[in-house]
Amino acid sequence: MTILDKINAQKIIEVAEAKASVSIEDLKASQFFSRKTNSLVASLLAEGSTGIISEHKRKSPSKGVINDQLSVEEVTQGYAQAGAAGLSVLTDKDFFGGSKEDLQKARLANPSTPILRKDFMIDAYQVYEAKAWGADVILLIAASLSPQQIQDLSQKAHELGLEVLLEVHDQEELDRSPLAHVDLVGVNNRNLKNFAENNVNASLELADKIPANIIKISESCISQPETINQLKAVGYKGFLIGETFMKDANPGTKLAEFIAKI
Repeated sequence: MTILDKINAQKIIEVAEAKASVSIEDLKASQFFSRKTNSLVASLLAEGSTGIISEHKRKSPSKGVINDQLSVEEVTQGYAQAGAAGLSVLTDKDFFGGSKEDLQKARLANPSTPILRKDFMIDAYQVYEAKAWGADVILLIAASLSPQQIQDLSQKAHELGLEVLLEVHDQEELDRSPLAHVDLVGVNNRNLKNFAENNVNASLELADKIPANIIKISESCISQPETINQLKAVGYKGFLIGETFMKDANPGTKLAEFIAKI
């Protein structure tokens, strides 16, 4: 069983428990559900955008604890002030140390910055959760989902006013994924089945395979400013980076220094 298999198995249990305790009607009644969302697409395409989507991530299956000493408000506000085009907040508890409260706190601290709910989405219920917790964008991971699930979940996200980031790792995942309701395609340079690799080759290989009308995002394994310029040259507009900043004592300052070198 791969790490991704273990995460998805746990997610089935989590979703069932959440459905039993909080109804969709309750989610619709939450403070954030009716808010007007912020567009990550617009932020990435804005003139002068850094293109960087900075991530709040306490730990990961491959790295263990990265940084669990800072509040989510401190980290995300630091990112926004440094020039992040968007924020990514982990809400998976068991494997990444995140929570719904992290997303809610990030939303309150950064009302006008686009926020991605970073989790392993397998059920439409989680899309309602994302909206209720203050997200603007959801992540769909092709390796975890069937084409029909991608279609259904992305369509539900659009119905609720959320943007959709579809994550792929190779051309097979891209080719089998329906893109009608996908706003952004992210190429994860790290294989989620084993969390291996430490380069951006996957992004470079898929750059000209992603349809031109969809925003291209490169995810993971980006640690040098010159890599951003390399990816921009082949059409990438967004760069999702977490560990590079989170392993620093001051992630916001680290991001500002990174941006200054691009």
